[in-house]
Amino acid sequence: MTRLLSTMRCDVRLQQRNGFYWAVAFLLATFVVVMTRLPSINWTPILPPLLLGNLMMAAFYFMGGLMLLEKGEGTLESLIVTPLTSVEYLLSKVLTLTALSLAESYAIVLVAHGPAFNWLLLLAGVALAAALYCLVGFIVVIRYDSINEYLFPTMIYSAIFFLPILDYAGVWGGPWMYLHPFQAPLVLLEAAFYGTGSWVLGPWMLVYGVVYSLLWVALLLFWSMRVFRRFVVARAGVST
Repeated sequence: MTRLLSTMRCDVRLQQRNGFYWAVAFLLATFVVVMTRLPSINWTPILPPLLLGNLMMAAFYFMGGLMLLEKGEGTLESLIVTPLTSVEYLLSKVLTLTALSLAESYAIVLVAHGPAFNWLLLLAGVALAAALYCLVGFIVVIRYDSINEYLFPTMIYSAIFFLPILDYAGVWGGPWMYLHPFQAPLVLLEAAFYGTGSWVLGPWMLVYGVVYSLLWVALLLFWSMRVFRRFVVARAGVST
């Protein structure tokens, strides 16, 4: 636990030093300006997909940026010969970026919607979606050493991420979309503003949202440990 907390403090400093918090502040300021210029609209149906899409930047792409920075500085190769475990290393990234995502998302909701929403469900939806984005971001970026190699594959992943949003908007999708890992946190985000009264399955949708999200988090965490051993530990020639 001490190692994890120390690593989290280092990650916060790294994110601050590389302007991650300034980027989030700029996005929030832009959002507020746009809101003040638009006519009065009902943000409630817009917020769930907006939050899910916005988390892609604060979690998926920020995770990619952090990993490329540390690869360029040779940090990863140094860490694997320290007592810090790969799980602690990854959890530090996920927890700090999730905290940043929560702060940004709550600020957006308070500005656009006010305090009349279910805080617990919003917390669950944002945290689980951010964790999923971070883990997928790690799995994708660990294979690449430069931003040019990394950017093109992320376009494909971004398109896949947006499928639940298309289903939410009624553009494309169907019942099979509930197999998509990001459909579950989107259900929780929707419930944060609407509750479960309009759903056929009622409260069972909350069970789906939490349990299915956690299942994917566990699966992606296991996968992340495998790719860490393959692309970092094995390449460095360190036995585990």
